Amino acid sequence: MFNFSYFNPVRIVFGRDTIAQLADLVPTDRRVMVIYGGGSIKRNGVYEQVMAALNAHQVSEFAGIEPNPCYETCMAAVQKGRHEGAEFLLGVGGGSVLDATKFIAAAIPYQGRDPWDMVTGKAPVTTALPLGCVLTLPATGSEMNINSVISRASTRQKVPFKSEHLFPRFSILDPATSFSLPMRQLANGVVDTFVHVCEQYLTYEANAPLQNRQAEALLLTLIEEAPKLQSEPDSYEVRANLMWCATQALNYNLACGVPTDWATHAIGHELTALFDLDHARALAVVLPALLSHQRRQKADKLFRYGCPVWGLADLDHESTIDNAIERTVAFFHSLQVPTRLSDYGICQSDCREIVARFEQRKTKVGEHQNIGAAEVAAILALAA
Repeated sequence: MFNFSYFNPVRIVFGRDTIAQLADLVPTDRRVMVIYGGGSIKRNGVYEQVMAALNAHQVSEFAGIEPNPCYETCMAAVQKGRHEGAEFLLGVGGGSVLDATKFIAAAIPYQGRDPWDMVTGKAPVTTALPLGCVLTLPATGSEMNINSVISRASTRQKVPFKSEHLFPRFSILDPATSFSLPMRQLANGVVDTFVHVCEQYLTYEANAPLQNRQAEALLLTLIEEAPKLQSEPDSYEVRANLMWCATQALNYNLACGVPTDWATHAIGHELTALFDLDHARALAVVLPALLSHQRRQKADKLFRYGCPVWGLADLDHESTIDNAIERTVAFFHSLQVPTRLSDYGICQSDCREIVARFEQRKTKVGEHQNIGAAEVAAILALAA
């Protein structure tokens, strides 16, 4: 196991009817800006619960955060927050709203020329407004980590950044808020969670049996619980299990002392930026192709993955790996999530810009830092 330092100060408030606790969690002496998306929280009752809990607070609102939050939209929120003297931000929604809230929290006090420089790494995040969240869509784990991913429409970019200044002070997770979500969004959340685990698990052995078993427990829970979204659509317990899986998948507990990959995300972000694919659906396209391309380097973990997760212990080594990748694809398909570029009308030649971007950056990704432009081209060919 590698050396590591782990720190996570986020208070999690989990369960039914917990939104009312905002009254005590949000400081009453701070001007609060509530940030949300397209208005679904006004249709499902979450907005009313939030505002009722904040009735003793000075509150303003910013609506309109889109999936894959745009820099341009976020900057409108930054201007509003600066003008109104916002002192605390509350993101209410899924991962896109939370990612946007984190960027806005860093950008409002930013003194430099362009807050985009914090996203690209040209300028550090040195401070941020305090923030909290009310989660309504389990997927990204943004409610318990320092990550944010922001898109810029003018340059067709989707760029991740992070800072310890962006930990939420608290996150409220009420699984009941997910009952109004369409199946497509729920399926996307399951896939996103699944791939987050794989990025930290399907690498190479580091003599970390606890982390292996923690990852396998999450994958097994997703595999067991996800089909119940269809068969038991009114089950609070199913949604609670999936919501907690999503949070645990990317609070970086799984990454302690082990190598991590994140190449699937690096390629998937480009597919989303250029073709407007849902984030999770881009990941579902890339992951099986990447596992096939990297099967030699990942052989030991892929074999292990096949045994406890997919129950393939009676097969030989190579057949176990083949079947593990096939089972992964079948699981995504069971959620009505396609796994081929052609399913979205994208051909291999359409992806030349992605390869060119990797070539221009001269960077390599993956746990071995062995995936560059040529390897990305090969992975996209396998995904065609």
